[in-house]
Amino acid sequence: MIKRTFDFLMSLFGILLLSPIFIMISIAIVVDSRGGVFYKQERMGKNKKPFKLLKFRSMQTGADKKGLLTVGSNDSRVTKVGLFIRKYKIDEFPQLLNIFIGDMSFVGPRPEVKKYVDLYTPEQLKVLAVRPGLTDYASLEYFDENELLSKSKNPEETYIQEVMPAKLNLNFKYILNQSFATDLGLIFKTIGRIFG
Repeated sequence: MIKRTFDFLMSLFGILLLSPIFIMISIAIVVDSRGGVFYKQERMGKNKKPFKLLKFRSMQTGADKKGLLTVGSNDSRVTKVGLFIRKYKIDEFPQLLNIFIGDMSFVGPRPEVKKYVDLYTPEQLKVLAVRPGLTDYASLEYFDENELLSKSKNPEETYIQEVMPAKLNLNFKYILNQSFATDLGLIFKTIGRIFG
């Protein structure tokens, strides 16, 4: 109850505080490339319930048809504005709306697309017992995941065989040790990582 109240109030505060930045980023995206301001992608939420995750669009329209993974800053699908907002994680800001309506929490396992969730073992599926989040241990450990995948000859294979299992193990580390104090610590560490 405390976690949901915190998520609701802080996401509302964040939306109101950042609304001028939202407007400026939206204008920059529209001027930079064709397409809408937001990118919506179906992710698997708590109890495997699908929801639409929101991001500021950082790639060319239809880019996900060429693959779900982004492979570094040299990915030709990423727009000029997209490079900037990805670097500072600004593209993730619209997920404050996902948190506000209850699809997500500030802290929890990052929500995955169905394609990869379908590869989970029965044990790994237990990660879906909690509400997904904007950040957690795995988000910090794999902060530069896109750059890591860009060095692989087969990014998807590397993601499935190496990155995904490692992230799931870190997800369970959070689930087993979750508390309000842990959440606050992870939030501050994430902010420090972005601006550090």
